[in-house]
Amino acid sequence: MEKYTVSLVARISGVTVRTLQHYDKIGLLKPAERARSGYRYYGKDELYRLQQILFFKELGFSLKKILHILDEPDFDLGKALEFQKNELQKRKARLDELLVTIDKTIKQIKKEKTMVTDKELYEGFSEEEISAWKKEIDEKYDQEVVAESYQNIKKMSKSDFNEVKEEQENVAKELALLMDQPVDSDKVQALIRRHHTNNERFYKTNAAVYKGLADMYVSDLRFTEFYDNYKPGLAKFIRDAMHHFADNSLK
Repeated sequence: MEKYTVSLVARISGVTVRTLQHYDKIGLLKPAERARSGYRYYGKDELYRLQQILFFKELGFSLKKILHILDEPDFDLGKALEFQKNELQKRKARLDELLVTIDKTIKQIKKEKTMVTDKELYEGFSEEEISAWKKEIDEKYDQEVVAESYQNIKKMSKSDFNEVKEEQENVAKELALLMDQPVDSDKVQALIRRHHTNNERFYKTNAAVYKGLADMYVSDLRFTEFYDNYKPGLAKFIRDAMHHFADNSLK
């Protein structure tokens, strides 16, 4: 018989010598042989029994219950291993499910930490200006559109919001270079389509809404100044191009 000392069994199994001594004391795992010197020796059968003890412990069985199971006259090692395998697979599936949930929560927390704040949304405005601007929005604009816009902004990360702003600026710069062309030219209308697509990241923009937005580029001095900073007359040029796009592409 191949013999294993207590220290070797402890090293192989990962349990302590003290634990093996306790198992011996309560009759859960007796050594195969005891030398006159007092040394305990274990064989292959004891190693299999120890493995069973550890598997059942992992599944939440008490030592008393494990002792009862292992000492049953009809105990079958193969059937026990099949049972343990099935139970561990169930646990693994449950743990995998929990890990997926944890990952989703971590991503959500990280996203929330990078959400756009009011300060970033109204960058460059004072607190008083922000308050007045929000009040004006609530009073002047369609509340459904305002609510949809705020809702979509809240879903944006900072990088998403910066991407929208960057696209807005890029379209304005490129349109400023095309002011010598008719507003219905293919190049101008391609840029207006990009402008419309970018705007829809805030709210659904049908023809009427888009034309209303276009009119504000001229009627609202703040919009006019924003676009005319790129090139004088750009706000009116974009308005006319947006009207053409709304009439011909948003029917």
